[in-house]
Amino acid sequence: MRNGIFGVMTLMAKEQKVLTDEVLNKYELVIGLEIHAQLSTKTKIFSSDPAFFGAEPNKHTTPISLGLPGSLPKVNKEVVTFAVKLGLATNCRINLINRFDRKNYFYADLPKGYQITQDELPICKDGFVSICLKDQSTKDIRLNRIHMEEDAGKSMHDKDERYSLIDLNRAGVPLLEIVSEPDLRSAEEAAAYLTEVRKIVRYVGVCDGNMEEGSMRCDANISIRLKGATEYGNRCEVKNLNSIRNLQRAISYEFKRQVQVLEAGGKIDQNTLNFDAGTGITSVLRSKEMALDYRYFPEPDLPPLHLTKEWIDEIRLTLPSLPEQRIKRYISEFGLSENDAIQLTNDRLVADFYEELATVTKNYKSAANWVNGPIQSLINEKGGDVSELRISPVAIGEIINLVDSGKINNSAATQQVFPALVKSPDKTVETIVHELNLVIDTNEDQLSSFIDSAVGKFPDKVLEYNKGKKGVLGLFMGELMKVSGGKIDPKTANKLLVQKLESLK
Repeated sequence: MRNGIFGVMTLMAKEQKVLTDEVLNKYELVIGLEIHAQLSTKTKIFSSDPAFFGAEPNKHTTPISLGLPGSLPKVNKEVVTFAVKLGLATNCRINLINRFDRKNYFYADLPKGYQITQDELPICKDGFVSICLKDQSTKDIRLNRIHMEEDAGKSMHDKDERYSLIDLNRAGVPLLEIVSEPDLRSAEEAAAYLTEVRKIVRYVGVCDGNMEEGSMRCDANISIRLKGATEYGNRCEVKNLNSIRNLQRAISYEFKRQVQVLEAGGKIDQNTLNFDAGTGITSVLRSKEMALDYRYFPEPDLPPLHLTKEWIDEIRLTLPSLPEQRIKRYISEFGLSENDAIQLTNDRLVADFYEELATVTKNYKSAANWVNGPIQSLINEKGGDVSELRISPVAIGEIINLVDSGKINNSAATQQVFPALVKSPDKTVETIVHELNLVIDTNEDQLSSFIDSAVGKFPDKVLEYNKGKKGVLGLFMGELMKVSGGKIDPKTANKLLVQKLESLK
């Protein structure tokens, strides 16, 4: 049987390869995403249980998250605050009156037999998220809603040979479900949208966006239709995609699979699918549930939430400047390229670091180069975030200012001062520069003697220069840096070097 299943998988993969571009181009891909963001609150949505990741199984439970009879939920106000923050950041209308509902279904890791969520009256409606694609075009992806709900527990099937085990630590952890309209038309657009949503939830501080730990998960509703058609086709929902790459792979596979089915004269069954990251294919988990299957009704243990405009306005004032706003400002105020601005705003803490750095130096381009270059490389090497580096924006600003004033050269700054600062972040930049004896010697007589030495060492290269090979200047400059210990001004040295070589023609 096992070989039979894999034989079918292989056959399907081979069949998909025979689809020509002409056939594929007949169809339009239609995608809507449901993103579940686990909120960074200390406690769960309806109880005082801790909500953080990584505890031993079933340690973060109380009668409420265990679903014991007689236990009553109470709304965590911070969850409501986070929902409003995200709604405002994604241009949503905040419903001043919203309520919780029961969504009834049975899973072994859902002890109550129902999930508390929001159905008819969610907290946020009708927003949009702007995305930027590789060709620099932009597109607004409409949001249907953002609603609050509780997470279920976790079933583990690989811990025991005979039984599946249940961990209820995650039961009751607060989630925001961000539901887009079916506005996405390619795997690239879907990836850009998921990336932008993850960036926004991190910026406003409601979720860490860590897909590997499951604090952000994505379900993709995928359908196809003939180009020019106005009606949507039957959709399949691919559940629990845990990375942007797997989202793209699942969409690409499903598009070809659905085209294959229709081209063979079949029809698309509306199913819930699993994506196997190892094989790159989808398989049926169950037939797709409809709203009626869940028997939604208002949650009797929780009254409707009544919000005020004044409270929402207070929350609005706490929102940070968002990526799109910062990109525009960095381009207009700091004169940065769009590429530099986008790279700086990928992470809020990095953007905050850059903005503090911009108060120390007016060389905004050099500041961007330092943040996007050495600082980002160090973050990637160390892991964590920029706040854990123990390097202050003031220190980087001092390095830039020393280079701009001609007191040290850029090579010494990046290759000697910065590594020394990483090793000894408590030292001042000035102390490091003097300890390494890097202050540039402005004595032109001394520089001229260095130039004479370098030119005299490579007489054959002097001849090459005089024959028009200007590239040999790099050799001479390298020698000058070597004999001077890096304590020369490259611009002045280059100018005097050219004068010396021209005089030897």
